[in-house]
Amino acid sequence: MTLSLGWFSTGRGPGSRGLLDFVQQRISTGELDAKIDFVFSNREEGEAEGSDLFFDLVGRHGLRLLTLSSRRLRREMKGLPPTEMRNRYDRRVMEFIGGYQPDICVLAGYMRIVSPEMCRRYAMVNLHPALPGGPAGEWQGVIWQLIESKANKTGAMIHLVTEELDQGPVLSYFTLPLDTQPFRDAWRQMEGQPVAQLKQRHGEDLPLFKLIRQAEYRREPYLLLETLKSLAGGDVRIKDRQVVDAAGKLVEGVDLTKDIERQLKASA
Repeated sequence: MTLSLGWFSTGRGPGSRGLLDFVQQRISTGELDAKIDFVFSNREEGEAEGSDLFFDLVGRHGLRLLTLSSRRLRREMKGLPPTEMRNRYDRRVMEFIGGYQPDICVLAGYMRIVSPEMCRRYAMVNLHPALPGGPAGEWQGVIWQLIESKANKTGAMIHLVTEELDQGPVLSYFTLPLDTQPFRDAWRQMEGQPVAQLKQRHGEDLPLFKLIRQAEYRREPYLLLETLKSLAGGDVRIKDRQVVDAAGKLVEGVDLTKDIERQLKASA
């Protein structure tokens, strides 16, 4: 049976556009047996250039776009505690998308923490740019944490969205070594320089920062695609807020590194 998807994205930058475009193209060619019922964004038209470009892409693919500005509602709810604001916003979102019943909701560049109530109502998966047990938060912060800790590897994972930020049961992941070329040369260029100084002087133009982001950016669409294929084929299922295989056995995260590297070489 065709997998129905709800797609959640703030649509902030090229990464969000790239993921949606990549997956929708595979749906169109029949490589992925799925359909995107709707695309939801917490921004509205005119709020930011990045999200407007994302909305244009949604329209070009002929997908249903739903928007509800979290920024506008935050102003309306000014003075409320952040947790209560989040809960009230997500209740409005659930009312907004109430006419749809997606099998899976995909969070791909959705820059909001989802409320517990919404986590319980929908089976939601999130693409997070770190290995299981790795840094939490937005991708920029994750990369800086990797640099500060002198990490020798990183990766990305698809996990079930739960009340614990970026800590839900893992469906799949890939690993990326950071102690090989060209990363080794980029590490060497930074020797003896405090990370705070590098941040101030170079920001995201720091060569190592750019290398890590570029390497992950190339691999993340394949991770998401292969995971959705597993869900569509029934090899992996979400049951009772757990990740299980076709036989109902708990899955602790499938390592897709070799598959992804093989596909990258084939597409080069």
